Amino acid sequence: MTIRVLVADDQELVRAGLVAVLATQPDLDVVAEAADGHQAVEEVRRRHPDVALLDVRMPHLNGIEATAQICADQHVSTRVLILTTFDLDEYVLAALRAGASGFLLKDAPRETLYTAVRTIAAGDALLAPSVTRRLIEQHLRLEQPPPLLAHRLATLTDREREVLRLIARGLTNGEVAEDLHLGEPTVRTHVGRVYAKVGARDRAQAVVFAYESGLIRVGDPSQ
Repeated sequence: MTIRVLVADDQELVRAGLVAVLATQPDLDVVAEAADGHQAVEEVRRRHPDVALLDVRMPHLNGIEATAQICADQHVSTRVLILTTFDLDEYVLAALRAGASGFLLKDAPRETLYTAVRTIAAGDALLAPSVTRRLIEQHLRLEQPPPLLAHRLATLTDREREVLRLIARGLTNGEVAEDLHLGEPTVRTHVGRVYAKVGARDRAQAVVFAYESGLIRVGDPSQ
């Protein structure tokens, strides 16, 4: 199965480099390019790629705003992978809130890029738990969670909270099943219910919710 990709970066050389690297893989097909956020949104709506690689800092419409528009569009199912220069970029957390499925450093090895695109296309989130914790601890300083998030957290059963905590630690469904002595289909059911109750599109947003709702506290040694 071929994965259709859009590449958006305002630096032409960077964009051309990404396109050339992706073109070496027979299962990855770059179907569109964009030099800013507006073009990225337009191309996503026109070409319906499976994955959009968006630079977080672009002119006219940045990666966060472009992500929000793409993920809010019910007529497209494109998943967003954010490209950033620094793993503690303050914009990355906002992009995850907006619906991005993960982020990748621009200096990552090409094999990491291939894996990232395939992971996102498969419906999984690309989040290294240690990096995610550092990112959130750097930019998230909430004394009390917003009422809406607290309400959504309260709708979760004890088991669903356990599942969400393990997801936030970076465990796969199989690993969650082993940890909780459950069948993997049962875990998938719990994960789906968690997404529905907290309003998360995927694992990335569920992880951010776990921190923002107060389920996981910044600096929690168990994480």
